[in-house]
Amino acid sequence: MKTKADRGVLPGVHERRTYAARFECRAKPDGTGGTRYQLTGYATVYDEPYKMWDWLGEYDEVVRGGAGAKTLAEDPDVVLVLNHAGMPLARTRAAGTLLLTEDTTGLHMDAPNLNGEREIVRAVVQAVDEDILTEMSFRFRVMRQLWSPDWAQRDILEYNIHRGDVSVVTYGANPATSVESALRAQDLDQLPMDAVRALYERLGQRLTEPPTDQRHPLSLYRDLAADDDADFRATAGQV
Repeated sequence: MKTKADRGVLPGVHERRTYAARFECRAKPDGTGGTRYQLTGYATVYDEPYKMWDWLGEYDEVVRGGAGAKTLAEDPDVVLVLNHAGMPLARTRAAGTLLLTEDTTGLHMDAPNLNGEREIVRAVVQAVDEDILTEMSFRFRVMRQLWSPDWAQRDILEYNIHRGDVSVVTYGANPATSVESALRAQDLDQLPMDAVRALYERLGQRLTEPPTDQRHPLSLYRDLAADDDADFRATAGQV
């Protein structure tokens, strides 16, 4: 990239964006003595500008309302993961485990039936309840974009999330949004008393200090480089 006009070239690989977007975690008995969990939230927020960086410096980026309409209508294969890696917690292709919809707020995800017997599920749920995991993110490809005449703002008009992910993550990049983690009262009333006591103790130990780490200014390029390397290794393995 030599000039700001080069920003207009679509990279053609998956990009990642992280937001301090609202999500909730709910527990519910599964009828067999175990517990199922529901995790809901927004993997991206529409029409809220946030800062991005490349080799030429800082610019504003906005995901516009309706940007996910086409890809969601095509029944994309998407997984729910932790920090964009590891064993999936849910998947759109596994019926009823991950539902993605679009509204005026953004890209909404609903994982309504997470299996509490899985260790990764319990770990994520506990971290959400303790306000240790407080953000969400999504991994996507940009299909259509619009840059301002001075190349200082990028509007994402259409993205493709097929074979991407929605992710519970540690840090967010959009300070304009808020985060909450909650249990519905009716779910709490159905929990065994020992689980209620354990939850009460965890709530009493919630972290009060906000995270101070910031995304590295070149984090976008590190993500793109990692994707390019993964694509190269996959291609090389097929030769």
